[in-house]
Amino acid sequence: MFRSRSTIGVTTLLLAVVLSGCVAESATTPSEAPTSATPTSSAAADPSPTPEASETTAGIALPDDCAQIYSPAMLSSLEQEGLPLNDPAVTMLATQNAALLGDLETLPTLRCSWGAPGSVGITTNVTVVDAAQAAAIETELAEGGFGCGDQGGGTVCSIEQRGVSLDDVPYVRGETHALRGNVWVATSWLNHPLDGYVEDILATLGA
Repeated sequence: MFRSRSTIGVTTLLLAVVLSGCVAESATTPSEAPTSATPTSSAAADPSPTPEASETTAGIALPDDCAQIYSPAMLSSLEQEGLPLNDPAVTMLATQNAALLGDLETLPTLRCSWGAPGSVGITTNVTVVDAAQAAAIETELAEGGFGCGDQGGGTVCSIEQRGVSLDDVPYVRGETHALRGNVWVATSWLNHPLDGYVEDILATLGA
């Protein structure tokens, strides 16, 4: 798997966790603990590609659906864990960085989530970018405290946070971003290590 440096601790990028709904998307300060509110369905939970999803640059073409971004083995593994794919009640986003969220709203992207409202979840956006956009994303991640490193012909940046919710439930969460060729794989996770997950997506996409 990628062996990127990780930044441990609470940062302004990683905000409060909603254990009953995978994450909280509202802005909080680093000192605030996660709440237990359950999120409601929102447009962000729509797994369909954006209207520009059919556009491509030199490199990969954006897949039509989430099943196409995983190898059969990874897809089977996630399904066997009992994590539902694209539960509409999950509003967990692939990043809590405001600038990067703006990119995900405007660039060709496909959102995929695993899990139901609860204490375990993964959300990934596969996004088509050009060289200038990729460079800007990498700069934003590095300046935001992510540990970044060159891996497999691309860049992987990651960050991790451990804490305790208001209900005294320990949690671990983080983000991993991979940039290779014309693809950006942004993943946010809660209480679910990403062993081999991002690598599998890149290999399946041929990035």
